[in-house]
Amino acid sequence: MTGWQTLLYKESLRFWKVGFQTVGAPVLTAVLYLLIFGHVLEGKATVYGSVNYTSFLVPGLVMMSVLQNAFANSSSSLIQSKIMGSLVFVLLTPLSHWDWFWAYVGSAVARGLLVGAGVFAVTVVFTGVGFVAPLWIIVFAVLGAALLGSLGIIAGLWAEKFDQMAAFQNFVIMPMTFLSGVFYSIHSLPPFWQTVSHLNPFFYMIDGFRYGFFGVSDVSPWLSLGIVGSALIVVSAITVNLLRIGYKIRG
Repeated sequence: MTGWQTLLYKESLRFWKVGFQTVGAPVLTAVLYLLIFGHVLEGKATVYGSVNYTSFLVPGLVMMSVLQNAFANSSSSLIQSKIMGSLVFVLLTPLSHWDWFWAYVGSAVARGLLVGAGVFAVTVVFTGVGFVAPLWIIVFAVLGAALLGSLGIIAGLWAEKFDQMAAFQNFVIMPMTFLSGVFYSIHSLPPFWQTVSHLNPFFYMIDGFRYGFFGVSDVSPWLSLGIVGSALIVVSAITVNLLRIGYKIRG
């Protein structure tokens, strides 16, 4: 294997060795969300005119799991390596900043997609939701996981202790995820909050992903693709530059 492939293998093995925690636990959490919200609101709300609430909820939970776990993979790996002092062994290798980027983002995408597939496999049992445009599902899942994986690298480089990382995740990632339309269509919101939702890039990831299941969405999937793709380019450029200069990892 080449250098970045070896690092990718190492990062993938890192989360797979504790798969019960990194894959099984998020799947269980998503199923609990489905059972609770689906039980309370099923029959009381329909979305897009004919989609029942439980079916509507499945794509949102799948994409939410993809995004959160992609971010957690790259960010936790870097902050743990920095605090434990094991990052020096990666620094001693002749790997370029591009090698780091592809390896960490690649493993984040792998974990995000694996968790998302697990969530879908379990939740589809309760709903039987199908696909309308599977290519859109794949595109938004991969782009969203890559974007959050890149953002996780930035957070991992910036944080110097676990509570800083927890603050980043609790005050940035979690609110943007939960306020992105996972549990509701933004058309059910007052006009002001609809405008606020349109400023949240997470909304476009989930809305575009949901289009692949139902063929309808709150905004055009092409608009979502443009915004998510642009955000990925910007965040990736920042990430690569931080890795190039060795931000907070080199003296």
